[in-house]
Amino acid sequence: MANLDGLLGLAARARALVSGDDACMRAIRTRKAALVIVAQDAGANGMKKLRDKCLYYEIPMVSTLTKGQLGRALGKDERAVVAVTNPRFAAQIAQIVKDSVGGEDI
Repeated sequence: MANLDGLLGLAARARALVSGDDACMRAIRTRKAALVIVAQDAGANGMKKLRDKCLYYEIPMVSTLTKGQLGRALGKDERAVVAVTNPRFAAQIAQIVKDSVGGEDI
């Protein structure tokens, strides 16, 4: 998972992702999100709302890290949701999650 943390940090520094519920929902609705990452310990209501939006707009969604791990990877406080806006970063992150045992597609 160190590769995932490093790649998320790099994407954050490259401004290739947005974090937070409102910013991620906006990125999903405008189809700027290429991949949505939701923390495993995110709330059930928020998770359902994000899952429904991602299904409607056909955006892949994964859940692989906790809020604390996701926040640390970005160099910020805890984060429940992140939308990757760069397709290349999204493809690399999706591949790492797919290869990891702990990765779970939603």
